Amino acid sequence: MLFTPQHAIDELGDEFADPVSAAPFPETILRFRNDRAAAEIGLEDLDDAAWIRHFARFEPLPGAQPRPLALRYHGHQFRVYNPEIGDGRGFLFAQMLDENGRLMDLGTKGSGQTPYSRFGDGRLTLKGGVREILATEMLEALGVETSRTFSLIETGEQLHRGDEPSPTRSAVMVRLNHGHIRIGIFQRLAYFQDTENLKRLTGYVLRHYYGEEAKDDAPQRLLALVAERTARLAGQFMAAGFVHGVLNSDNINVSGESFDYGPWRFAPTWDPGFTAAYFDHAGLYAFGRQPEAIFWDVMQLASSLRLICDEAPLVAAMDRFPAAYTREVTAAVLWRLGLKPRNPEQDRALVQATERALTASKAPLDRFYFDAFGGQLPQSYGEPFAELRGLLAGYEPRKPRDHPYWEDSEPCSMLIEEVEAIWSRIAEQDDWSPLNAKIAAIRRMGEALQGSGDARHRWNEGRGEALA
Repeated sequence: MLFTPQHAIDELGDEFADPVSAAPFPETILRFRNDRAAAEIGLEDLDDAAWIRHFARFEPLPGAQPRPLALRYHGHQFRVYNPEIGDGRGFLFAQMLDENGRLMDLGTKGSGQTPYSRFGDGRLTLKGGVREILATEMLEALGVETSRTFSLIETGEQLHRGDEPSPTRSAVMVRLNHGHIRIGIFQRLAYFQDTENLKRLTGYVLRHYYGEEAKDDAPQRLLALVAERTARLAGQFMAAGFVHGVLNSDNINVSGESFDYGPWRFAPTWDPGFTAAYFDHAGLYAFGRQPEAIFWDVMQLASSLRLICDEAPLVAAMDRFPAAYTREVTAAVLWRLGLKPRNPEQDRALVQATERALTASKAPLDRFYFDAFGGQLPQSYGEPFAELRGLLAGYEPRKPRDHPYWEDSEPCSMLIEEVEAIWSRIAEQDDWSPLNAKIAAIRRMGEALQGSGDARHRWNEGRGEALA
């Protein structure tokens, strides 16, 4: 397709962002370019020199916005309100349409200081960039709606960080995702009692991320849509065994797409108390508490919208979340098990039995899903899986196990030990082959799981989505 630049962000005006410039990096070594994602927005034909000009030196793309924009937002961080944040080491670089006509953003991480950097250097460690590649590739393969890591370029600086060995190598990353409008942007406007811009932002999100024009019920309509989309994301996290680690309100995108990965991990077993961030001492964002955390963040959106809407319709919109989560986690687990749905009652019973069996047995998650795909659970799975085995007998596979992936002796996984081993080869030997091999293995797994014509990613079917 042709590159189709957009300037939708201009509709919001000067109150939402600050023009900024990228840092002048001493080196630009291309380490990763996502040609699969680039093809979706018409940029796959850029040669490496042009890629570096645009995604390390940040020369504007043809017809795109002339200057990067650092977005303004507030947010609750571990339930404590912080009015002093915003895009502190990133910016919105360009907007364009993808092959499905959706508005997409190219945003950065590690591109230098902005008015919101506070005491930070605005940089990204190379390890942080490598970790984000691994997270986004794995989540995409597992059917989670996620940003994609678009580009990673090493920048030749030595960075000092208190929570990892220093000095360490630096990088600038570009991500492609369906908007950068965070709940925290609404919170900032509510903080300043800015009702006019709250209305403007509500209309912008409805128009560009849900395909609807704002009407009299715009605030409650938006909240209902966000509640449904974020409930879906919570369900997908659980089926993937993924722990985001920092589900603050400034990290929740109102399009319902996961992004901004820091201390993430994949849980080795179904352990509700498993945490990703070493500083999450209370387990606020533990694996099993993620639906609650996301619901709490959406409540902050509801609180912000009270400036422009009565409380009762907002409460009704929020009430969609629990039922939507139950529906979505059920659909996501069935999808990962490779099964066709039957009916809501039976499907929910199957998922509950799966959770009970995995909790009791402490079976490795990736191994279980690999062995059980299509509904044929091996006899080696003993007593804790007896109930589940009986329920599986009534289900049909949604696709056959005919991809070569299913002949492998081990499932593709992304546990912390694997992440550290990949990074060690880069840090110690500048050997990128394990990373490249892992990306290829993840994409191969994704082919096996998703297959031809699979509609798991419903957001690829268009911008809008009807609600009952």
